[in-house]
Amino acid sequence: MAADDARTPGSHRAPRAGRRRAVATGVGVALLLGGGAAVAVGVMAQEPSPPAPASAQALPTSPAPSSGTPTPTTEAPAPTATPTAEAKAQPKPVKVTIPSLKISSSLLELGLAKDGTIDVPKPGADYDKAAWFTGSPRPGAVGPAVIEGHVDGVHGPSVFYDLGKIDKGAKVHVTRADGSTVTFVVDGVEAYPKDDFPVKKVYGNTESPELRLITCGGKFDKRTGHYVDNTVVYLHEA
Repeated sequence: MAADDARTPGSHRAPRAGRRRAVATGVGVALLLGGGAAVAVGVMAQEPSPPAPASAQALPTSPAPSSGTPTPTTEAPAPTATPTAEAKAQPKPVKVTIPSLKISSSLLELGLAKDGTIDVPKPGADYDKAAWFTGSPRPGAVGPAVIEGHVDGVHGPSVFYDLGKIDKGAKVHVTRADGSTVTFVVDGVEAYPKDDFPVKKVYGNTESPELRLITCGGKFDKRTGHYVDNTVVYLHEA
């Protein structure tokens, strides 16, 4: 995801000075949900590429360029979701905080776009905010809640630029509309090629409340206008 001039104070860490950027282009992160659907969120190439997950942090293996405005791209339709009564009883998430990465962002609520894909933050005042996908469980409910965030954009690093550096055991706090907070603990972080995304592993049903944090990663392919990977962080409720 890309950064934008109009920022909400305290919504996330400001971009670092001195990082050189490539020519602004529109790219996307495949965000595969449910039974094998994807959505893309706009980003732009950075020099160097966003931090990659360290191999030691990985989980064990288990069963077109624009003129300067980041443009979301679509890779596959997304399914609709029917929240359970238990999930609906949980308060909605309003903020995500990752102390170890100095990230703090209010949360947008994004559902499906008109074309059936998962919607993403658009260029503008909300572009650098993280977003909870409303088709996933509310954090604290059983299942994998999904929070996405742009990795960068026309003005540099965005809210989830450093996501790949997160350590196993790090805590992530999700504040909810009633003032309560759900804390999650990182189990691992992995990078997946967008053309070989393990849908069931990332979005399959779970027996307890879990969380997935997702952004772009890997190298930027100037030919396609996309980062080649997805960075996915797996977390369980503390």
